[in-house]
This record gives sequence, structure tokens and C-alpha cells, in this order.
Amino acid sequence: MRVDVVIPAYNEERSIARVIEAIPHDSISRVIVVDNASTDATARLAKEAGAVVVSKPRRGYGGACLRGIEEAGKADVIVFLDGDFSDDPSRLPDLIAPIKRGEADLVIGSRILGDADPGALPPHARFGNQLACFLIRGMYGYRFTDLGPFRAIRTEALRRLNMTDRDYGWTVEMQVRAAIMGIRCMEIPVPYKIRVGRSKISGTFSGSVKASVKILWTVFALWFRRNSIRGQGDQ
Repeated sequence: MRVDVVIPAYNEERSIARVIEAIPHDSISRVIVVDNASTDATARLAKEAGAVVVSKPRRGYGGACLRGIEEAGKADVIVFLDGDFSDDPSRLPDLIAPIKRGEADLVIGSRILGDADPGALPPHARFGNQLACFLIRGMYGYRFTDLGPFRAIRTEALRRLNMTDRDYGWTVEMQVRAAIMGIRCMEIPVPYKIRVGRSKISGTFSGSVKASVKILWTVFALWFRRNSIRGQGDQ
């Protein structure tokens, strides 16, 4: 089973090499770093650490993930991992194990079920996660505890999801579409550390507000499109 790791990265020169080096490389085929318009040495350091580096000049987390999916076209499983070293890359084999065993198609690393360092997940981020997961359970019948970025998905299932979000709504869009289409999902507990550098989303008030609005908008917007999304999955 071929596994590629996709890391969207914007100005992560302080952490990107550490993330790549901490990945259990005997469990994967390639590390793909998507340089999302960085103005520092992120791309160079990622390449020196052994990653395949591709560019996505237009800023946006979801857009960077989509660019990484294009590059990982031949992989059987794609793992998404942030470049700030807040996730523990050594847990990657735990994420892909249920997929290899045929038990799940999407496995999400839950920071809520795992051990988060004090201050790693700010109260407003924790509340936003809980609210979104509460709405998903009530509206779509799927129980999640987190919208964590550390996740693994079977490529065939990912293609069926037909992801479109280019920014803050990427993770919740994946989970809502999976719920609508009946994709087999699983959560496993993962540790979460204080990131290296400042968060581009939860580290600023404006970023937090924009992310919260987009996440909630995505949850409700997909509700009105759920029948057409189911139809896409049946094709």
C-alpha cells in the first residue's frame, strides 16, 4: 500500500525539517510539502530534508491540500499533516493501520481524545471544535470529537468526496461530506503540542473569527446540498 504525506506549509522554516525528519519513513512512500506562498526558507529546507516540494502561490489551506492531492495521484492513502510540529508525526502508523486492516476509509487524529499540552489548543479553538462536532452529530448523525488536521484517508474515498474548499473549511468539509456519503470514519487519540511559531488561524483574533464563520457556514451549506452529494457518491 503506497502512502504519501501531504504537508501544506506557509512560513514554517523553524519547524518543517523537524516535522519531515520525525515521520516514520519506513511507513510511507513520499513526503510532499506544498509551499503556500512562503516568504521564508520553508521550501528550501523542506527539499533539503528530503521532501518533494511543490508550489501553490495562492494562499489558502484547502487550496494547498488540493495541490498536494494532485501530486499524490498514485498513492493508495494520503496522510495530511501540519508543518508546525504541533502534531506528532511518529503516530502516523497508528493513523494508517485501520485503513490497512480494512476497518476505515478516513481516520482522524483527535486532539480531544489525546493529550494536548497546556495552551496548545486555545479555549476558543476547543469550543469551535466542540460546536462544529455537535452540529455534525445532530444534523448528519456522525459522531466526531475533533476537526484535527492530522488525518489519513484512502485515495479512492477522497476522490469520491469531491473536495472543493480552498481555505478554513477544508477539514470540516471532509468530515461532513464523509458523513453524508457514508464513508467509514474512525478517530484515534493523538497528542498535541504547542506549535513552533505563531498560528496563522487560532493565534490571531481575526483568523479565529474567519475560521469559525467559515466552519459553521460549511456545516450548514452542505446540509442543503446533501442530496446531490449523495448522488455523486453513488456514481
